[in-house]
Amino acid sequence: MLDATSFNALPNKPGVGHKPQHYKDILGNPGPLGWLEIHAENYMGDGGRPIAQLRHLSEQFPISVHGVGLSIGGEGDLDKDHLARLKHLIGWLNPASFSEHLAWSTHDSHFLNDLLPLPYNMKTVKRVADHIDEVQEVVGRKMLLENPSSYLAFAESTMSETDFLKEIVSRTGCGLLLDVNNVFVSATNLNTSPQAYIDDFALDAVGEIHLGGHDEDEDETGAPLLIDSHGKAVVDPVWALLDYTLERSGRKPLLIEWDTDVPEWPVLAAEVARAHAALELVAA
Repeated sequence: MLDATSFNALPNKPGVGHKPQHYKDILGNPGPLGWLEIHAENYMGDGGRPIAQLRHLSEQFPISVHGVGLSIGGEGDLDKDHLARLKHLIGWLNPASFSEHLAWSTHDSHFLNDLLPLPYNMKTVKRVADHIDEVQEVVGRKMLLENPSSYLAFAESTMSETDFLKEIVSRTGCGLLLDVNNVFVSATNLNTSPQAYIDDFALDAVGEIHLGGHDEDEDETGAPLLIDSHGKAVVDPVWALLDYTLERSGRKPLLIEWDTDVPEWPVLAAEVARAHAALELVAA
């Protein structure tokens, strides 16, 4: 198990998921932006403009690497080739943070273009913990594990999601990435309290907080169904849940995610400014 100090820390400032079309804007007018996130799978090549831009950005901003393809919760072995490419990226980039999702996306040799949920029981704890231990050993640093957005609950679950994550942290020494929008989406879909979830979350293990937009729909009974889309501005109830969280956690690195229907930089910069204001309110 890696020691909790075996990774660099992001600043307690707002960050944003980097998109190549914003490259010049970020360098020319970053405002209160303190760091950037990239998706690991977009930068596993050996060269080209994306790598050149990333190298330049890494000289100006701390970088967080966010993986989406390891399938931490999958029943099979981790993909050794994928893990080797991840190790190479982290080796030359030396990011301030690395994170992955509590989800699975592979079955046998098939890769599914989605992040699928898990039952919360001791069998799953062992599998996820073993995979995290392997990842941390290979890349040589502590990782953060992100809470998922949920659309159903498993009958096989014998513990809450928050207790499951606490057990993973205890076994592996990993940190947590708290996605506040995911908390809001899951609580709405499962008819639970998002505030109670935050109250029971291991906030002392949180290395990043994420915010993003979601889509609104209805299930077959007409009940609200929220979809974690990362394609819209953060809604006011999620901002309010962030304030509730920061009152309990203190200042944390805070990321704005906007991955689909990506707007022009001024729209995204306004979200960054609002995140900055939320962090400043905590400091005050």
